[in-house]
Amino acid sequence: MGTTTIIAIIIIVVLFLSSAIRILKEWERAVILRLGRYIGRTKGPGLIILIPIIDQLNRVNIQDVVYDVPPQDIITKDNVSVKVNAVITYRVMDPEKAIISVVNYPYAISQHSQTTLRSVLGGAELDELLSERDKLNQEIQQLLDVDTDPWGIKVKRVEIKHVDLPQEMKRAMARQAEAERERRAKVINAEGEYQASHRLAEAATIIGDHPMALQLRYLQTLSEVATENNSTVIFPVPIDLFSVFMKGSRPSSTNPPIDAPSRSGE
Repeated sequence: MGTTTIIAIIIIVVLFLSSAIRILKEWERAVILRLGRYIGRTKGPGLIILIPIIDQLNRVNIQDVVYDVPPQDIITKDNVSVKVNAVITYRVMDPEKAIISVVNYPYAISQHSQTTLRSVLGGAELDELLSERDKLNQEIQQLLDVDTDPWGIKVKRVEIKHVDLPQEMKRAMARQAEAERERRAKVINAEGEYQASHRLAEAATIIGDHPMALQLRYLQTLSEVATENNSTVIFPVPIDLFSVFMKGSRPSSTNPPIDAPSRSGE
């Protein structure tokens, strides 16, 4: 056997091994079609051996895939035109179905997610779209999960990422928010006035039942003024404070009255 023949045999063996041996990573699975038919089981991860020309290898990634749905033009139920994009997380649970049941499953998921997003959000009003995203996310996720289940794919999560409103709608919402804040401020102010009036009425009732409380309030006010301002303050003191002392200085009613001096000539 010549040298040329040996070299040719070595090259053939190397080509055979290179086409027959495959190494799959931990997150990869191999769906093998032998003469166009599924052999009955999915291989991987690790080292697998194929029959060249006869076996066809289809690699499937079983990691979670995050797909960014392109912005979609949507007209809401109350006739507002918005642009919405979303993020979808899915995972291949059955590699055999993902290869055999659908052609190019990433593209199929992309198209289904866009149509489902437009269908669900088109049936919601703008306020619902802005305030109830969790509900809409769950509804879209359930619909996509039903559609992709025959493909062996699980849609794990859907999140509405961004809602782009027209400029005139943004200005209208800003005016609405400002009016709402003014309304709340007025309500809070009116509630404060209402509570203050009730407190003042209660205070007036207490002072009416206990007149000395008003005198004590006068004295407290005098103390506060004297502490805060280093100046002379003329403050009207109620005469009732001195009524007790004035009673002691009045003449007794039991003493006889003093006779007036007699006039001359009487």
